[in-house]
Amino acid sequence: MQDVLIKGLLCADAVRLSAISGQELCEAARMTHGLSRVCTAALGRTLLMTAMMGADLKSGHDKVTAIIKGGGPAGNIVCTGNSAGAVKGYIENPALELPLGPDGKLDVSSAVGWYGALTVLRDMGLKEPYTGRCAMVSGEIAEDFAQYFTSSEQQPSLVYLGVRVDSQTGKVRAGGGLLLQPLPHCPEETLDRLQAKAEGIQRLAAMLEEGLPLKDALSALFDGMDLRIVDELRPAFCCDCNRERLEKVLISLGREELRDMIEQEHGAELTCHFCNTIYRFDEAQLRALLREAVSGV
Repeated sequence: MQDVLIKGLLCADAVRLSAISGQELCEAARMTHGLSRVCTAALGRTLLMTAMMGADLKSGHDKVTAIIKGGGPAGNIVCTGNSAGAVKGYIENPALELPLGPDGKLDVSSAVGWYGALTVLRDMGLKEPYTGRCAMVSGEIAEDFAQYFTSSEQQPSLVYLGVRVDSQTGKVRAGGGLLLQPLPHCPEETLDRLQAKAEGIQRLAAMLEEGLPLKDALSALFDGMDLRIVDELRPAFCCDCNRERLEKVLISLGREELRDMIEQEHGAELTCHFCNTIYRFDEAQLRALLREAVSGV
């Protein structure tokens, strides 16, 4: 079933909704990075949330980046998304595996940790990106993002993120996310109705795994709540790195650093963290970049 990201409104347009079905993008991340089962769930959840945040950006040039530094053995998680639903991301220790938690589920919390901070950067073409930050609360990721929206953006939010992984093969069987945010005119009784839906919302990934399309799953979860869909996107895990961008990175290192690479290493090898693509530069190519760096001074 093809991935889809839906933006909509509930309850006479009193609540903003974003939802995503992302089995393909989570599986692409697993294959790209060779993720363990618990790291598939951790990175997958963050990618799903980043895709939903990216869909709220206004310009095609804007980007949002989520950085999770929870202090757990899986290491830091970094994900970036844009307004078209494209996301990329990585986790520092992708092969880490842990025993199942006491509830029999993947122990994402212990892998990610909850001792650090969640940071969100919104790059909207200004001199400096907007930066928001909050302390981690559980390492489960959905709860941490809910805390971020409430404390850093003063926007109470209900967040669900779920990635279902095959216990034998590690393959992603389903990935789903949901973000609900009441608008300023939202009445208290509507908030109560949403809270009453919380238990059902926890089944979203299971509903997707059972083959229910996202639109049908949302209709079932919010039956009688005036769901109105306003936009649909096709999210995807993809990296926008290229050789030209890496050349600019090398030039930015400065003349002395480039000279050291030429004289001592006789070349350079750079690997993109987001997609593991390797870019190699031989001595002649580095000398050309050095000339460009010198002429640009």
